[in-house]
Amino acid sequence: MDPTPDLPDFTPPEPESDPAPHRVPEISSLGLDTLVTEVSERLQSAAAVTDRMQRLLEAVVSVGAGLDLHATLHRIAAGAAELVDARYAALGVVAPGGQGLQDFIHVGVEDETVREIGELPVGRGILGALIDRPEPLRLTDLTADPRSYGFPPHHPAMKTFLGEPIRIRDEVFGNLYLTEKRSGGAFTPEDEQVVHALAAAAGVAIENSRLYEEGRRRERWIAGAAAVTTALLSTDEAEVALTVAAEQVRELADAALGMILLPTVDGQMRVAHASGEAAEFLQGELMPSDSVAGKLFKGESVHLDDMSTDPTVVIRLARSFGPSLAVPMVAAGRVLGGLCVWRSRGAVPFSEAEKQLAETFASQAALALRLAEGQRDQQRLAVFQDRDRIARDLHDLVIQRLFATGMMLESAARRAIVPEVKVRVGEAVDELDATIQEVRTTIYALQHDDQGDAPDTLRTRLLRECSQAAAALGFKPSVSFVGPVESLVGEKTGRQLLAALREMLSNTARHARASRVGVEVDAIVHLDNGGRPVGGDPESLDRAGRPGVLLTVTDDGVGIPAGGRRSGLRNLARRAEALGGDAWHEPGPYGRGTRVRWTARL
Repeated sequence: MDPTPDLPDFTPPEPESDPAPHRVPEISSLGLDTLVTEVSERLQSAAAVTDRMQRLLEAVVSVGAGLDLHATLHRIAAGAAELVDARYAALGVVAPGGQGLQDFIHVGVEDETVREIGELPVGRGILGALIDRPEPLRLTDLTADPRSYGFPPHHPAMKTFLGEPIRIRDEVFGNLYLTEKRSGGAFTPEDEQVVHALAAAAGVAIENSRLYEEGRRRERWIAGAAAVTTALLSTDEAEVALTVAAEQVRELADAALGMILLPTVDGQMRVAHASGEAAEFLQGELMPSDSVAGKLFKGESVHLDDMSTDPTVVIRLARSFGPSLAVPMVAAGRVLGGLCVWRSRGAVPFSEAEKQLAETFASQAALALRLAEGQRDQQRLAVFQDRDRIARDLHDLVIQRLFATGMMLESAARRAIVPEVKVRVGEAVDELDATIQEVRTTIYALQHDDQGDAPDTLRTRLLRECSQAAAALGFKPSVSFVGPVESLVGEKTGRQLLAALREMLSNTARHARASRVGVEVDAIVHLDNGGRPVGGDPESLDRAGRPGVLLTVTDDGVGIPAGGRRSGLRNLARRAEALGGDAWHEPGPYGRGTRVRWTARL
């Protein structure tokens, strides 16, 4: 059986005698040229969008490439200008509280033009509108907008405008400003979308830069506090360490002036150390208790945005500065002083973060100061203990041996046959007595720390006067005291006593040509009506007279020549007579030199 079915016979038709020629339809008649054009345009648009997205991605990567905040802000402005083909771009950082702009970064304007314009924008007009209402703003002609503030002289012409806020979480950090599209025309909604995307990425980059800057700032403050602590604990000179603290806090706070304030006994604060502008004029300045000092004593910080306009500022020089910050130095609940920094007029006010860092620095410095005080107290205690030991040894051993030696010499003098030997032995005994007086004076100085933190007593002033006379004499006079000079001699008599000693030592240095000078102050003598010691002999006193003080200066010089000038002695006599005393001179012991005496009633 044949599988192929039978098919009918097919005979092709005969061609017509005059057939029409066959024509292929035109492509244009089908509208394909329009379709191709549209596809081409769409491909070009897609390529443009792809190129713009590529440039946006590059801009985002560039924005986040660094951590320096100012450099990051400049990259954001430059990247935005490139994305939308703008001639000029700027980024304004909004000041705390939304009060204008605290920083303004610009791209596209020449440096020479910037210098001619002068001050940078502060946030008025269209720029202020974005601060007041942080939403995207696109204008075809910003000069026609009623909010426009106008341009200053030498400012380049600007017409088209695109503004976009930069947010960090819910906080408006600043605004992007773009003007003058290079290709002409106005900014498009697509431009606005691209800038909006860049602003979102910029917020993240700015937050990272701010965190990095804050971390570096904290690191610098911690390092500064460590430097102050090291200075306080490694030196005995607190003045030097606190000067270091003033310099450190000025640099850390980016201020024009840094100061350390220390309390006074009358409830004020004194500028003990200053570093920076006008430091030499503010050193030693007093701040009354009803000003900054009063709040510092209460443990409160004081912050002023602009001292030049604040009515509470009492220091006249402060009005030439701007923002200020003062924090107390508190340790163990006690205010040890204050830390104060001033910035130049027109500078950025201190932020909350800077206030906290300054308070932490002040607390660390106060703790270091307290530790340094304790360390110095321990060292001083060790010195006092050593001085007490030396004083006991001098009293118990040296003086007793000198007494014994003196008694032995006196015994030998009584048995001596040759008169010259008796005289020489007597001189030796007198020398031993003078030595014992000097040792006693040394013991007193060791026990009372005349050169330390003790009050400036009459004894210390007398010793200081003798030390200063050493330069003119060529040697230091020996000094001895008899009786409680500080408690018996009053302030008025003490001043005249010092003046008399100064006069006597000056005369000795000019005229005596001495090799030895001895000074003795006796506060337990009694004076007759003429101001002389009762009986005329201070070594054998009669207690019938009135109590007084006797100053004696003895030298081994050439003596007072007959007929010489007596002006110095007359001055001494006038001082003594005004206090019920007297002044006179006599030959020195054993006929050599001069002994000048001066008395005053107590």
